[in-house]
Amino acid sequence: MTMTELGDRLTAAQDERVRWKLVWEFLEEYRWEEPERQLPLLRDEPAPIGDERWDVLLAALAEHLAARHDAAPPAWTVPRVLRTPWFVSDLPSKRAEALVRAPAAFRKHGVFLAGSDLEAA
Repeated sequence: MTMTELGDRLTAAQDERVRWKLVWEFLEEYRWEEPERQLPLLRDEPAPIGDERWDVLLAALAEHLAARHDAAPPAWTVPRVLRTPWFVSDLPSKRAEALVRAPAAFRKHGVFLAGSDLEAA
């Protein structure tokens, strides 16, 4: 699955739990790709989803995954930044954990989730 395909699937899904499952599915498929095939999956910009938070989450995710290859993030990720931070969980303990453990790319874009949340699949 490419980042653009993930964006299309997120647009079609309105339920947040379904959206998270799609993100985890993307991550699982990404992990199984050969390393030289991973970066091209991030290259093309996904169409707007209709929810700025999810648009920015895709940018943060692409930047995070590119960093694992010591690669620059795709150019489309740069302008996607939230003006008001998004804590993906309303639980006080999860918000505190996200402040401390959010991966750098997510913090940069204003999306706060614990890195372990990306492993929840």
